[in-house]
Amino acid sequence: MKLFFKLRISTLLSTISGYLLFITLCELPIKIKAQATPEFRGVWVATVDNIDWPPQGNFNTDSQKTAFTALLDRHQHNGLNALVVQVRPCTDAFYPSQYEPWSEWLTGVQGKPPTPYYDPLAFMISETHKRGMVFHAWMNPYRAEFNISNSSIAATHITRLHPEWFLTYGDKRYFDPGNKEAQRYVTQVVTDVVSRYDVDAIHFDDYFYPYRIAGKDFPDNDSYAQHGNGMRKDDWRRSNTDSIISMLSRAIKTEKKRCQFGISPFGVWRNQDKDPLDGSNTNGAQTNYDDLYADILLWLKKDWIDYVAPQLYWEFGHRIAPYEVLLNWWSTHSYGKHCYIGMGIYRANSNAAWKNATQLPRQIEAMRNTPNMKGVIFFSSKTFEKNPNGWNDSLRLNYFKETVKVPEMDWLK
Repeated sequence: MKLFFKLRISTLLSTISGYLLFITLCELPIKIKAQATPEFRGVWVATVDNIDWPPQGNFNTDSQKTAFTALLDRHQHNGLNALVVQVRPCTDAFYPSQYEPWSEWLTGVQGKPPTPYYDPLAFMISETHKRGMVFHAWMNPYRAEFNISNSSIAATHITRLHPEWFLTYGDKRYFDPGNKEAQRYVTQVVTDVVSRYDVDAIHFDDYFYPYRIAGKDFPDNDSYAQHGNGMRKDDWRRSNTDSIISMLSRAIKTEKKRCQFGISPFGVWRNQDKDPLDGSNTNGAQTNYDDLYADILLWLKKDWIDYVAPQLYWEFGHRIAPYEVLLNWWSTHSYGKHCYIGMGIYRANSNAAWKNATQLPRQIEAMRNTPNMKGVIFFSSKTFEKNPNGWNDSLRLNYFKETVKVPEMDWLK
């Protein structure tokens, strides 16, 4: 009798266990389906000229920290999961550096450390990661003096130590992109940050060769005569940009394989009239390939960069560069890498299209309904303080209501 009951109990438990397993397996696909898809939801935080942070004229450490955590909390509250913070706006540093002086936009005078002393980059990374968000260190590769007539320049600034590396164009001073010593120096600066800080990515924007000034050519004739090697000047310039991107890619991955390298180019790579095969159906005045000498497609094809974030700051139906046209163009030209669309929330109320409260939501919906798109980055942080057109509310309550992680990159696992 005891054996009989043991067998019956054993059979009953086995049946119940099997039933529970069946229920679990039935529920599992539903749970997986209900989970939100990973999406990059970022915002640019510009420090050059105190655009976004620190507040203009705020040189007090505690006040700067308070302002940054308030900024961070606002974006987290709106459902964002990534910050792209400018830590080297003008060959200067928002962190202690053996290569470059403290930024004038941090302390008021280039080279002056913060008081009381702190490491802003370490602080920002820590606070960002505490909130489960990722931190991309935004660095400008070639801009050396923001305004040659009034920029604060320290005695230790690289323009003082190696003036032969620099060229003046308009009211700014830039590294000569054709100078290999300058390229190696920039690579050292980037590698230093990757080696010492827990950054999730190094991020460059659209400034390689500077945007053209009408009637003025970039003054690199001497460099071209010395290093051109018989190449057409435009091809030589592109090769200079290619070489530093390739060099940086190797350096970053050698130092820390999981650290991403991303570029945020101008929204138009090339117009169709210049390139019927790969150009976009746009007629923009300046382009990456022909004016900024940045061959983004080559960098994607060569696996030199991990993501591209084209700056599509135009509205639907724009007469020169329609948002919908460029969205589809980048969808077919991302070459297996992540593509995050740069959205111009700063354009709010700038014209009739951007006064329309549906403009930004429609752009997000179009991005999500387009193949190969992995998310967005908004320019820039300060605009969110005013909640233009109620877009903060729209993000928080609708589009970014569910907390999600950023997409993983299989090639970095």
